[in-house]
Amino acid sequence: MKRRGFINTIAATAPIAVFPKTQYIGGLFENKFNLNYAPHFGMFQNIAGKDLIDQLNFMADNGFKAFEDNGMKNRSISMQEKIGSTLNKRNMSMGVFVAHKIYWNEPNLASGNNNKREEFLKHIKESVDVAKRVNAKWMTVVPGHKDLRLNLSYQEANVIDTLKFACDILEKHNLVMVLEPLNFRDHPGLFLTESPQAYRICKAVNSKSCKILFDIYHQQIQEGNLIPNIEKCWSEIEYFQIGDNPGRKEPTTGEINYKNVFKYIHEKGYKGILGMEHGNSISGIPGEKKLITSYQEVDNFN
Repeated sequence: MKRRGFINTIAATAPIAVFPKTQYIGGLFENKFNLNYAPHFGMFQNIAGKDLIDQLNFMADNGFKAFEDNGMKNRSISMQEKIGSTLNKRNMSMGVFVAHKIYWNEPNLASGNNNKREEFLKHIKESVDVAKRVNAKWMTVVPGHKDLRLNLSYQEANVIDTLKFACDILEKHNLVMVLEPLNFRDHPGLFLTESPQAYRICKAVNSKSCKILFDIYHQQIQEGNLIPNIEKCWSEIEYFQIGDNPGRKEPTTGEINYKNVFKYIHEKGYKGILGMEHGNSISGIPGEKKLITSYQEVDNFN
C-alpha cells in the first residue's frame, strides 16, 4: 500500500497531539522542532512501509529535518544516490554513517600496527566518496579495542598519529570524523570511553576534521554529569546522539531529563544534528506514534 494511502486510513483513529507548536493534519504530525533530530531507517516502517525512500519522506512530513544511517557505507551506490537525492529534495541534512571497520575485540588504532593503520585510512578514503553521494559532512570513528600489552599513553599516541593522517584526507573535502566514546557496560575493553579523553585527543590532533560525537546514552552510563561534561567539551563537540537509560529507547522512557539537556544544547546555539540512535519502546504503529510524541514532549522547552 502506498504511504499516503495508508496514512489516510489511520487518520480517523489517530490521537490528537496536544503539545504546543504541533497540529495533527491528514494523519501526520505537523512538527516544528527546535533541534535537528535525525531518525534511522526502521523507526517508522510500520506506518511508512519497508521502502527506504517512503520512510525518508515520512520523516520529512513529520518535521524531522535530518537523518542518519550507520550502515550507509554498506548500501549500494545507486541507493546512496537515491537517498542523497531525496534528502536534497526534502531539505533534510544527512547525519553520520560509520566510516570504517570497528574492532570490538582486538586492538587496531591503539596498537600502532601499520597494517591496521593503512586499512583504516583506506576506509576513510572510501568514506569520502560515500559522503559526497549523500551530501554528508560527518562520519563516525571508533578507535577500537585497547591494546592490553601497551601502556595507555603509548596507545593514545598511536591513535592521535593515525587520526592526524586521516585529517590530511578529510580536510581537503571539508569533512569531519567524529570520535565516539562508548560505555564500558555495552562495549567492554574499548580504548575510547570518556568525553574528557576524547576532548584531549581532539585537542592533540588539532584539526577541524577531528571532533567529538557526544552520545548522551553512552556518557550517562560511563560518566553521568551530562550538562557539565558537555559544557567542558563544547568547543570540540560536533555531533550528538540520543538514547535513554536504561533500555536505550526514546526520551521519556528512562532516567535522563532530556527536556533539560535539549534546552541546554539549544540555548548554547547548537545548529547541528542529534542522531536518534535508539530503539522504540513499543512495537508497531502505536510505538511509532509514541516515538514522535515523546520528541514533541522533550522538545517543548520554549
